Amino acid sequence: MVMDDKMKRRRKTDEETTYWLSYSDMMAGLLLVFVLIIAFTMLHAKMQYDEKQTELIGKEQELLVQADELEKERDIVAQQKTTLDEQAEMLNAQEEALAEQGEKIAIQEETLREQHELLNKLEAIMSEQQQKLDDIIGVRAELVEELSREFDDSDLKVTVDETTGAITFDASILFDYNKSVLKPSGKEFLAEFLPRYVDVLLSPKYRNNISEILIEGHTDTEGSYLTNLGLSQKRALAVAEYCLSEKSGILTDGQLEAMRTLVSASGRSYSNPIYDEDGEIDMAASRRVEFLFRLKDEEMVREMIEILSE
Repeated sequence: MVMDDKMKRRRKTDEETTYWLSYSDMMAGLLLVFVLIIAFTMLHAKMQYDEKQTELIGKEQELLVQADELEKERDIVAQQKTTLDEQAEMLNAQEEALAEQGEKIAIQEETLREQHELLNKLEAIMSEQQQKLDDIIGVRAELVEELSREFDDSDLKVTVDETTGAITFDASILFDYNKSVLKPSGKEFLAEFLPRYVDVLLSPKYRNNISEILIEGHTDTEGSYLTNLGLSQKRALAVAEYCLSEKSGILTDGQLEAMRTLVSASGRSYSNPIYDEDGEIDMAASRRVEFLFRLKDEEMVREMIEILSE
């Protein structure tokens, strides 16, 4: 009985001991599970944290790269802005230059227009003067032709220049050698020559075109220039005095009055000698007297055309 009680008490004690051992094990297991869960959770959290840190570092690096790129882009934009500003300044300068050039071109166009108008006026003047010269040349040609016809069939030994109409005759007909007094034969020659010459030049057809009649004396080259100048002047004056003298009776009063307004006399010494076919001075031919005529406006028109032609 006593033994049974002991056994029962021991069994009960063993059962209580086993129960607390099982509970402790269970609690220890639970605690271990919690520890493992917490450890796993912390590990997972740390892994996530590390991943986030790594991702954050990567983002920071990306941001740094983007910041560098942005800075470069800002520099590029700044450079482009500077370039644009410079180009804008250049464009403004070019626009100002174009405006100035436009003004200059306008001035040049106005100048060209004025010059064109002036050129047209000058061309008109030149054409008019050329027409006058052509008319004068035509008149001279007709005069030369009529003078040639007048003296070709005469016995007078005169030469009519086909271009100028100048009439030349040997001084020996009029003067003795180295003398300036008209010979009787010279006076006869002039008495026959001058009326026919005046009839042509002072005819109604040509009178208004004649501005001057020149009587020129020429010598050979023997002696000094001044000596020959004096001789040539005296001879030209002697011919003019005889031609224009009322005592000579060569010309009518009307012709004398007209001739006295036209005739001039001059000596040329040996400044314009005559040359023979060999190029040598023909001394006899150089001693001569010439009658020349000038037409009105002839020299002026020639000079004006030469000036305009330049």
